[in-house]
Amino acid sequence: LAELKPGRPQRYDWKSSCETWSVAFSPDGAWFAWSQGHCVVKLIPWPLGEAELCKTSERKSWGSKVETWSRGAAKEKTLECGQIVWGLAFSAWPAAEDGDTDPACAVGLPCLVLATGLNDGQIKVWEVQTGHLLFSLLGHQDVVRDLSFAPNGSPILVSASRDKTLRVWDLSRDGRQVQVLSGHVQWVYCCSISPDCSMLCSAAGEKSALLWSMRSYTLIRRLEGHQSSVVSCDFSPDSALLVTASYDACVIMWDPYTGEQLRTLRHVPLHSTLDSSSEIHTSSLRSVCFSPEGLYLATVADDRLLRIWALELRSPVAFAPMTNGLCCMYFPHGGFIATGTRDGHVQFWTAPRVLSSLKHLCRKALRTFLTTYQVLALPIPRKLKEFLTYRTF
Repeated sequence: LAELKPGRPQRYDWKSSCETWSVAFSPDGAWFAWSQGHCVVKLIPWPLGEAELCKTSERKSWGSKVETWSRGAAKEKTLECGQIVWGLAFSAWPAAEDGDTDPACAVGLPCLVLATGLNDGQIKVWEVQTGHLLFSLLGHQDVVRDLSFAPNGSPILVSASRDKTLRVWDLSRDGRQVQVLSGHVQWVYCCSISPDCSMLCSAAGEKSALLWSMRSYTLIRRLEGHQSSVVSCDFSPDSALLVTASYDACVIMWDPYTGEQLRTLRHVPLHSTLDSSSEIHTSSLRSVCFSPEGLYLATVADDRLLRIWALELRSPVAFAPMTNGLCCMYFPHGGFIATGTRDGHVQFWTAPRVLSSLKHLCRKALRTFLTTYQVLALPIPRKLKEFLTYRTF
């Protein structure tokens, strides 16, 4: 659809880098953020629907200076983080009650915050509407590679770092560190909290992913099945599925409650899309994410392709050529995907729109509050249990 580019001259020195390691949409889809390189995060108010986005894309690129859009008083912002930015995560804080107003929300209204994970181990948390720095969270001893807020709107933040730990922070208590999770022996690349806020998955430079309890902050199980480093993970919107992506060129779909492998998606070369003069030797995965309704996956791999997968199929339903992709994320309301690249650019792609079947909507509603074990205990036919637990799609 379109492309965003850094709006400042390229500086090549040891203090900065130009990669877009992370992109993020706010939960309501009103803001977009990307780490555009050179220690800078760009915040863009996002009133554009797909039609407006397509009109804008007629120019093929949004140029070196991103257009400023107005959304009421909202203005595009540039956050100078002082260090290379690796991880981004949005969260909305609820309105304060009984006059106990958080300084970040002086008018007592819900406010939006953005957490940024930095090269020196710091986490800086910003108030989006004003661009003011709220907290600097200290504790990690190396790069903060990824961040994940509890999806229920609580101010609980989990960070994943190259110091081989995950840390849990409570922003409602001035960013107090609640817990340190140790168990990885390699750099931690990714962390994801389940939508029901009961589980946390973390992926490191290891062949297994770790599943943690968000209630007791203890290890539930190791998910073993990959043949190389696991680098990305994501939960389905109903928390019933977990996907992990690895340098072994495979995505594995898991039942997080039982640890069972449900499906493996293999990234085989699509020879017809490649230039015959160049040979691609690897399709190591970089990123995987679920679509908002939970029926599709998007993956970015080193073979210069963005792929979109349907849960019930074992081959991609769509793909697009892209160079040096590092990350991907669906728009919260569906319809398109944002991807980040090594040159600091963000690209936007159309994604299949789907009207969920009544069966899937019922399954999604039930699985939001029923675990796999609770479904299996229901007095219903076996085939229905298999459908509800994603054993059949």
